[in-house]
Amino acid sequence: MASSAAPVIRGATVTTEDGGRLNAFAAEPRMEVVAAENGWGFHERAEKLNGRMAMLGFVALLATEFALGGEAFTRGLLGLG
Repeated sequence: MASSAAPVIRGATVTTEDGGRLNAFAAEPRMEVVAAENGWGFHERAEKLNGRMAMLGFVALLATEFALGGEAFTRGLLGLG
């Protein structure tokens, strides 16, 4: 018994299932790739920086584990051992 025109309430499209239950689907904002000159947003330079920072963090975690003999992450943060 779904109607042909779904109502929109507070930005969400509302539909009705066969059992009479309502479903609300949020309207997602459109993601746009911006120029790198804007400074913020999804662009190649930002993605490369995020990847490099993740690699640096991983290497720092490995170096800390090696220096402390496995005490920092496995015992300190996870509480194992």
